Amino acid sequence: MSVSTARPSDGVRVVTVDRPPVNALPVQGWYDLADAVRTAGRDPEVRCVVLAAAGRGFNAGVDIKELRRDTGHEALIGANRGCAEAFAAVYTCEVPVVAAVRGFCLGGGVGLVGNADAIVASEDAVFGLPELDRGALGAATHLARLVPQHLMRTLYYTSRTVTAAELRAHGSVWHVVPPHELMHAALELAEEIAAKDGHLLRLAKAALNGIDPVDVQRSYRFEQGFTFEANLAGTADRVRDTFGKEA
Repeated sequence: MSVSTARPSDGVRVVTVDRPPVNALPVQGWYDLADAVRTAGRDPEVRCVVLAAAGRGFNAGVDIKELRRDTGHEALIGANRGCAEAFAAVYTCEVPVVAAVRGFCLGGGVGLVGNADAIVASEDAVFGLPELDRGALGAATHLARLVPQHLMRTLYYTSRTVTAAELRAHGSVWHVVPPHELMHAALELAEEIAAKDGHLLRLAKAALNGIDPVDVQRSYRFEQGFTFEANLAGTADRVRDTFGKEA
């Protein structure tokens, strides 16, 4: 698994996740991503960060296989804390974060983009929380930042997905482009943002976070408590064991 950082233009850093085949991250991967985003945001020369991914899709959430291998609760606790760290790193990044999303954006992927400042997506991008099919809960906090409340609940209960075009109709995706134009469009937006004064951008990010109606970090950690409860009750293992298998 690799998390890399590139400098395509002045003021812009691109943080890219590449973990084949589907960018489902193990515990350490979430911490690595958090470190990369925070490091980029702390650089005084950076005024915008682009969060991207290589391969077949943006992010498929946590590594279910890692959870299955663990006979105790260490992997689950690690995943809970690692996801919280990565999501918080995006949200509290000192400069705006643009998410460049193609293909699937599921589970933890929604947590990342829901905390980003702007989203550019390819036409093939789909977003959803299959948590109830995976024996887990969480990231409703972030899905609620992308769609209205009743749609969020319906998507959560059914594990269905929505397209980039549908999210654009709700105003949460800035631009939808063909897949081959995704990075160009994301960098174009990032460079427009990065043209602003760096100090003012940092003040603006802090100010906008300060007026958010929901404390996203506390809200997400509250959700995670129910994930752990499902594990203690044995429900999570029962549901997780059927994930990816035909009914």
